[in-house]
Amino acid sequence: MSTHRLLAALATLLAMPAWAQPGTFPERDKQLRIVVPFAPGGGVDNAARLLGEQLRKQLGISVIVDNKAGGSGTIGGKAVQASPADGYTLLFSAATHVLAKQVLSNAPYDPQTDFAPVARVGEAPLMLVISPQLPQQKLSDVLAAARQQPDKWTAAIPAAGAPSHLAALLLAKQGRVRFTYVPYKGTQPAMIDVGGGHVNLLLDSMISVLPLAKAGKVKPIAITSKARSALAPDVPTVQESGVAQFAYASWYGVWAPKDTPPARIAFLNAAINTAVGEIAKSGAFSSLGIDPVTESPEQFRKFIATDVAQGAELLKSSGFKPE
Repeated sequence: MSTHRLLAALATLLAMPAWAQPGTFPERDKQLRIVVPFAPGGGVDNAARLLGEQLRKQLGISVIVDNKAGGSGTIGGKAVQASPADGYTLLFSAATHVLAKQVLSNAPYDPQTDFAPVARVGEAPLMLVISPQLPQQKLSDVLAAARQQPDKWTAAIPAAGAPSHLAALLLAKQGRVRFTYVPYKGTQPAMIDVGGGHVNLLLDSMISVLPLAKAGKVKPIAITSKARSALAPDVPTVQESGVAQFAYASWYGVWAPKDTPPARIAFLNAAINTAVGEIAKSGAFSSLGIDPVTESPEQFRKFIATDVAQGAELLKSSGFKPE
């Protein structure tokens, strides 16, 4: 190699961040794969793609989002669990991931022991909507009616163990009412039946139900966050509406195979936290109704343990049986 080429190569190497140099993680010629265990186009997928694009810009390596839907999220989860524990394959999923053992009678893995928590990315409030044919305008009216006719109030459940399910159970518990739960395969069919008056109410991610609420096809009653949302400033919180201790949110996180080296987990956590900050600055998370979260892997692990304990108790007390 000529002196000129040698100097040019050295200059290029020195200009590369430490992570991109040969033998370090992640290497520029490797690909970071983010597995989403749901179909393209949904809230989880949209959030994952925002994160993937920001990581591509930060790290200077190829990042792909790989959708592996099915099995209540376990097909994608199993694909990550079986991947090499080298930090190049990650799972991006929602809160439903951590309750697989409580919801499925034959869960293919234990979410708490078979994966390494990397980072929690964000959380999103849910919105309570009711059929537009119903006369109630406030949550207090809904709860009063449900107490008077406990056998006639139905709640749509888009997926067992999902935030929509757990939030409905929590509202029933803290609001001192009883709902009859009607299972669905997804948010869309549940919303259609609420809009048509076949089911009374639905709690689901605000970004999913807000368009129909604005169109008058369902009636917005309350949101589950502690403060009102800028996306729907006229909709009160559940707390404002009289259930003083109520607060609930869906959330999104990133996991790696369980034996991924701690140093790589730490690197990915720092990179993801930085990416979340940049996405938040751009306003892209806000448009999805997501509030950014940055935590250490250990904080995320503790959060998961608390969330699983709460979810398991709600499911048990409701008489839910794993499917």
